[in-house]
Amino acid sequence: MGKAKVAVIFDAATLDEIDRLVARRVFPNRSRAVEMALQEKLERLSHTRLARECAALDPVFEKAMAEEGIGEDLSAWPEY
Repeated sequence: MGKAKVAVIFDAATLDEIDRLVARRVFPNRSRAVEMALQEKLERLSHTRLARECAALDPVFEKAMAEEGIGEDLSAWPEY
């Protein structure tokens, strides 16, 4: 997939920090630093969806499902 050029404005402190990271060779250049930071943020936002969906689960039902079969005799394991 191709890349597109985008203009972004940073305050001086943020730009100085990006430049320090580039100087320390944490990133090869400013563009890559911004691209990687944005990718990481987007990944984190997508993981919050899982947390929201988990919060909507019924804990009583989920516990019952998790404990299903625990009270059975464990001396004989089923064949796999």
